Formats: sequence, structure tokens, C-alpha cells
Amino acid sequence: MSASTAVRWTSITHPPKAPLAATIARFLLERTVRRMPVRVTYPNGASIGAGSPASPVFELIRPSTLFARLGRDSKIGLGEAYMAGDWRAGSGTDLADLLTPFAARLTGLVPQPLQRLRTVVDKRIPPSHKNTLHGSRDNISAHYDLSNDLFEAFLDPTMSYSAAWFDESGLTTESATGEAATREAVTAEAVKAKGLEEAQLRKIDGVLDYAGVGAGTRLLEIGTGWGALAIRAAQRGAQVTTVTISAEQLAFAAARVAEAGLSDRVDLRLQDYREVEGEYDAIVSVEMIEAVGEEYWPTYFATIDRLLAPGGKVSIQAITMAHERVLATKRSFSWIQKYIFPGGIIPSLQSIDETLAAHTTLRVTQRRELGQHYARTLHLWRERFNDQWPRINQLGFDETFRRMWEFYLAYCEAGFRTGYLGVSQLQMTRESA
Repeated sequence: MSASTAVRWTSITHPPKAPLAATIARFLLERTVRRMPVRVTYPNGASIGAGSPASPVFELIRPSTLFARLGRDSKIGLGEAYMAGDWRAGSGTDLADLLTPFAARLTGLVPQPLQRLRTVVDKRIPPSHKNTLHGSRDNISAHYDLSNDLFEAFLDPTMSYSAAWFDESGLTTESATGEAATREAVTAEAVKAKGLEEAQLRKIDGVLDYAGVGAGTRLLEIGTGWGALAIRAAQRGAQVTTVTISAEQLAFAAARVAEAGLSDRVDLRLQDYREVEGEYDAIVSVEMIEAVGEEYWPTYFATIDRLLAPGGKVSIQAITMAHERVLATKRSFSWIQKYIFPGGIIPSLQSIDETLAAHTTLRVTQRRELGQHYARTLHLWRERFNDQWPRINQLGFDETFRRMWEFYLAYCEAGFRTGYLGVSQLQMTRESA
């Protein structure tokens, strides 16, 4: 990672000085954890929380700095504090296990009277994150162009960076609150038995099956990734056009397509989906809608509708959240948006249905839920990331980046484990079909 593209850690190295806000944040956190199955430990040996000795441990290293960060911005402060080393998971505690009880209570962590102040205290999404043609390229590049070697270090051989679909017989489930999760299925033994690569190929086949992709299909893929789906579709006999706005991904995917001997079946383009012309029998897009932006959801689906041939099918895989959470958070700036996915916003199934009805002739005709599969996928990625950290570190990524990535993967895992986040494979066809 060159100096020109390195992440700047200004907010991390310069903690805020906000005594009153820090005092309020400390009161709220301590009030909350006294009713949660966790233990919070202080440097002086004090401990609070409703957890037992076996419960996850939230270890405070620099309490005053943590509370100051939370007081300045509760939606960003916790992640920044982890990046700075102000707190950590206690010895023997997995980070996602610690974050899961918080994720299960996310909508109630702030008392209802204070939630009315959301519009006052929430930071707004920066104008630079807007997903215009130019803005989208910058937003995508900020994450996906970090380094192909980085992603190759922790992804499976298909280089799939989206929820896998595991053999259902080995998948554990969560309780209604997301607590006391069984984690047998995310052990190294389960990886060897089931295989992340196998699960990713199952996911890709599920997407292609929903779109009816086979020999002779004219397929458009919106969001190339590193080429696994395009290769799989071409191996079925499809004629694939795949578009991306990540230069790094395009170069990697093109090399893989050539290596597979499929260059005559796959047309790879550095092109925004809004600029695509033509007609396609099938259109697929895997976890790309999250990068579209709410303002452009109508454009995204209308473009798909415009490009789909009569009788064609669409298949997308989308991360989702409850509609009321979309409405409550869509205008505010989160830690994920600041550090991981600038310009990103997660839709709800309702918002997808409403956008389709208002702007297209398409309707959802089949749906497959993979939320718990994503929790498992993220856990495996985090294990691999940590195992490969010496290699990643040699690429030029520093310790702050390591903590940022670890928090990102564990934070998302907790969201899927509790059902706060979901992921769906959706088939869409025309209303008149």
C-alpha cells in the first residue's frame, strides 16, 4: 500500500477532548452493560456487567479515551476506539462473541428519549460519498483497489467476496436474541469437511440457476469481482459480459479468464452499469446493490429492466436490513461508511420491492435466505485474515489497519448472527412473463 493510497488515521491518533460528552457516554455504556451477558473490566481491576465468569469480556485499556470517542460520535467511536487500542476482547474471548450481545440490542442501546436527538447528533454522509459516475469509481477504488494480494490472502481460491452457501447439515443457528450461539460449525475442522471454496461455488451456482444461465445464454454481470462467477457461467456455455469500475479487479479477473481458456466467452469491461447498452437473456449481480446508494436504486433497477431481453431473468444477491432500520439510519454516517465502504447503504427487502414496483416491470419471484451462512463466511475470513497477517503486514498494511479489518469482519459477523443483517438471493422476472 503506497503512501499515496495509505489510509490516514487522523481521527485515531488525535482522540477528542470532550469531558461532558465522555461522562454521558460512560453513564450510558455502564447502564447498558449492567443488564447484558458480558463483563466489562477496567485497568484498576473493577468489573461490571451481568455476565458470568464464562461470558465475553470487554477489556478497557484507556477508558477515558474510549468514552470521549463514544461521546463525540457513538456510531463511529466504538470502532475507532478499537482501531486505536482503547479496548479489546479479553483473553479467551472471541471478538464476534463479544459484539453479538451488543448487536442483538443495537436498536435499544440508546434510551428512547435520546433517540429523538438522532437528527441533531448524527453526522451526515459527506457529499464526496455520493455515487455519481465519478463518485462511484472513487468509492469502489477506496476498498476494492486496496490490493489484490490483500484479498487473495484471506479469501478462498475462487476469490469470492460475498456470502457463501454452506451445506445446510453443518450450519448452526442462533437463538432468537442471537446469544449463546453454537460455534461448532465455524471450526477449522468444519472448513476442512465442508470447504469454503465448495460453499462459494454453491452460492455462485444458486445465483446462476435463478437466472436460468446455460449454454448460449447472453449474460450480463454487474460487478465482476475477481471473475469467479463469469468463469463459472462461461463454463456452462454462456456468453458473458461483465462490468466493473475497479481497475485492480478487472486486471485480476482478465488474467484468470485467460488462464481458464475462456477469453472468447467473457467480455470484461471497465464500465459503470449505467453506461451498458444491449440486450441480455440473464442479468446477475452479487452484493453490488449495497454500493449503489439509495438515490440511485431506481436507476440501478431501471437499467436492469432496460437491458433484460423479453422472457429473461434477473438474479441478485443482496445484503439487507429491516426496513425501519433503513429509514432510521439512511441519512447518518456510520463507521462502516467512513472506513470500509464509502457511499454504501444496505437496502431492505421492502425497499427493493417498492423500487421495482415504482420504476420497473420486474418483480421478485423467488428468494433464498443466507444470513447465517454469511456469519459463518465472515468468521472464516477473519480466521484466515489473522492467520495470514504476517503476509498482509509485509504488503505495507499497519497495525491500525489490522485492527480496523478485524473489527469490520467481527462487527459484520455479529450483525448476521443476530439477524440485524440478512442476505438474500433474489430472482426477478417481468410482471407479464
